[in-house]
Amino acid sequence: MRQAAAARPEETAPEDPEEPWRPQPPLSRVAVARLVQLAGLYNVVTVVLPSPHGRFGELAGLLPMAGVLTARAASAASGLLLVYLGAGLRRGKHRAWQVAVVLAGAGVVLHLARGWHYDAAAVSVALLVMLIVVRRRFHAQADPWNRWRALAAFIGFAGAGFAVGLLEIAVRMNRLEGRPGVIAWMQESALGLVGVSGPIRFAYPLGAETVSYTTGMFGLLSIAAAVVLLLRPANRLPQRTGEDDAVVRELVRQHGAGDSLGYFALRPDKSLLWAPSGRAVIAYRVINGVSLASGDPIGLASQWPEVIAVWLRDCARHGWTPAVLGCGNAAGRAYRKAGLDVVELGDEAILDVAGFTLQGRAMRAVRQAVARVERAGYTCTVTRLRDLTPEALTEAQRAADAFRDGQVERGFSMALSRLGDPDDGDCLFVVCRDADGRIRGLLHYVPWGTDGLSLDLMRGDRTAENGLTEFMVVTTMTAAPGLGVHRVSLNFAVLRSVFARADELGAGPVLRLSYQVLKAASRVWQIESLYRSNAKYQPAWVPRYLCFPAVRELPRIAVAVLSAEAFLPGPGRRPPLTRSFAGVR
Repeated sequence: MRQAAAARPEETAPEDPEEPWRPQPPLSRVAVARLVQLAGLYNVVTVVLPSPHGRFGELAGLLPMAGVLTARAASAASGLLLVYLGAGLRRGKHRAWQVAVVLAGAGVVLHLARGWHYDAAAVSVALLVMLIVVRRRFHAQADPWNRWRALAAFIGFAGAGFAVGLLEIAVRMNRLEGRPGVIAWMQESALGLVGVSGPIRFAYPLGAETVSYTTGMFGLLSIAAAVVLLLRPANRLPQRTGEDDAVVRELVRQHGAGDSLGYFALRPDKSLLWAPSGRAVIAYRVINGVSLASGDPIGLASQWPEVIAVWLRDCARHGWTPAVLGCGNAAGRAYRKAGLDVVELGDEAILDVAGFTLQGRAMRAVRQAVARVERAGYTCTVTRLRDLTPEALTEAQRAADAFRDGQVERGFSMALSRLGDPDDGDCLFVVCRDADGRIRGLLHYVPWGTDGLSLDLMRGDRTAENGLTEFMVVTTMTAAPGLGVHRVSLNFAVLRSVFARADELGAGPVLRLSYQVLKAASRVWQIESLYRSNAKYQPAWVPRYLCFPAVRELPRIAVAVLSAEAFLPGPGRRPPLTRSFAGVR
């Protein structure tokens, strides 16, 4: 039985039952999260409102004024952190529960220390009791790396505050009472981090307050930064072995005919989860708490429900949000049966080799572009990777690197992110040269089953003759029959139906508004131009879908998708790849 090849030992909660995945979190857990957030807001409000007259005086003999003010600031910070904890509690994160318990317990002391606020302290006591009673509902695992990141942040900010405190004492050394030594300086600075006055006495109150406020601020900052990092959504780094890749490659070879994106599961930055039988696998990547799968599951369709269940249980175990980017119709039905919602994301352009022709009015623009490039003396060669000489491959790699727009490698669901790996011998290169023999453009296709090609990379010299891309695509279609290729997948057009229907008679206001929004977005992401560039070949449009658990999760999923496709910077970027020349399809 194959196991999750990408999984590594994770931190587990004291009680970690195998909870089935649910599209909606239990109402009890949602209620607890809301009550914790309300308690946090109450903390903040009670700090902002003025304290009853005379309470500061009652504390004057017990705590210095700096300690009282530090307690007020800490109460406000703990309230904001409780609000921040709500998302983690909704997902059942055990670590979020642990931090909430600590903050509730600390809140009791802080509310009393800042002015005998018995009502706020009572709320913290009630919150603490409630969290202890419902502790069994919060057992989602956390990333152990976050503990070390949090510890590093805590030490870093606290150390900086300690050093700044020493510096402020040093510049006021001639205004200190007596002659305190360096040990006393260190005690003053260290105690100031927790809002307590040390052994040093300043000649002027302003100096004492400055040191106290500065060190206290760094102390609060160190705790807040540590908590935020401790609760940061986990990422999972892929740990694939050569055996894993060999099995996935064999599954793609045997069962990859149904999905043009199947070959992209071989990207090394994707983790793998297997069905119990080992005859199906899901390739995914965890980004900021979103487990993002791409395309259809690989393997026997009869095993898809089992591997989907394994993946969803893994999401429940870690408190991750499941999402699927760009699956087909059959997989969309399987994911919907498992509990995910499904919406159409766009359409994939598929060319049928047998029916492709340049004749007819609809293909006039393509026909003219090809003729123009041919008159300029351009020629194309179509070669499988295994048939390329080392010199030709190196030349193609250098050209792809030179033609790349920018330094960021884009792609996740529809890009292989490598060029020239010996294991990719069935991949196809289309190389276009000008009359002088210089490479001016290239296409790279990956296998789609045994009789198809799926576009991976498209690069061209911006100074080349207009019509270069059309010439390379038509050359591919012309050479396809001799290669045993019957179908070719081109680019994916996001929300294609909006562009296709916006100009039709009777288009309603919602459709026209959607079109205007997408047209504005196209200035950044070239959504419309990508659709238009594929529509000219008269392809068959095959819908692709986005699967997600709930509408409220769509913003997080959108950020994860944009990060995976390298349109947004984000943590947990994929590891460096040898000769990585992936482009946006």
